[in-house]
Amino acid sequence: MRILFLGDVMGRAGRTAISEHLPRLRKDWRLDFVVVNGENASNGMGLSGEHAKTLLDAGADCLTLGDHAFDQKDMLQFIEKEQRIIRPVNFAKNAPGKGYRLFKAPCGRKVLVLQVLGQVFMKRAFDDPFSAIEPILKSHPRGGLAQAIIVDVHCEATSEKMAMGHYCDGRASLVVGTHTHVPTADAMVLPGGTGYLSDAGMCGDYNSVIGMEKSEPMRRFITGMPKSRFTPATGEATLSGVFVDTDDRTGEAKKISMVRIGGRLQQSAP
Repeated sequence: MRILFLGDVMGRAGRTAISEHLPRLRKDWRLDFVVVNGENASNGMGLSGEHAKTLLDAGADCLTLGDHAFDQKDMLQFIEKEQRIIRPVNFAKNAPGKGYRLFKAPCGRKVLVLQVLGQVFMKRAFDDPFSAIEPILKSHPRGGLAQAIIVDVHCEATSEKMAMGHYCDGRASLVVGTHTHVPTADAMVLPGGTGYLSDAGMCGDYNSVIGMEKSEPMRRFITGMPKSRFTPATGEATLSGVFVDTDDRTGEAKKISMVRIGGRLQQSAP
């Protein structure tokens, strides 16, 4: 399968980039399945039902969330109705929605998508992601019930993301990090056939401080004093993520490529 994963959508700029580029990329790259992290799509904090529809209508087959999963209160109800959205499996025991789901791709093949939250440097204490993911991987063998398995690791520390990549090696098709809004340059196929990237980056305006207008974050760094709320930057966004081509029989990643389309970053495509 030809799979595209796009990193954290940041505000209006990110939503616009998805709407403008994704329909064309689905056609030109002959994509079989697309996952988009919508964590910051609504004013930089969470995802609303309205904006979720925008991303899905643009061509996303699945939306993942993160630690801001329910910052937009309507998502508490919307996620129960819209099965194409998943929240982290270890978010909270009573959280609405599901942390993983087996999807039927338009090509007829099955794709398992799951998301976990890391623990290192995160503001909240979440359950252990490794023990949370273990029973799901055991019950969904790669190349068996699922022709491809995608793991979104939403956390701060690259070390924790790398550990998860190696933990899932041989069992997942792709392990990709989200949350830091900065794309890393370590796209690779691990020894067990799992594609890996520490962070997909954001779909947002990179003339910013991780997607926010520069003035307020810089003021706080320089003076230690807040003056106003953070607001998402509104310049042209770069679509950032990763492309992976998988083997249907084994679920292994055959090829992995970084993706950067539009905006200020150096361009990259499969």
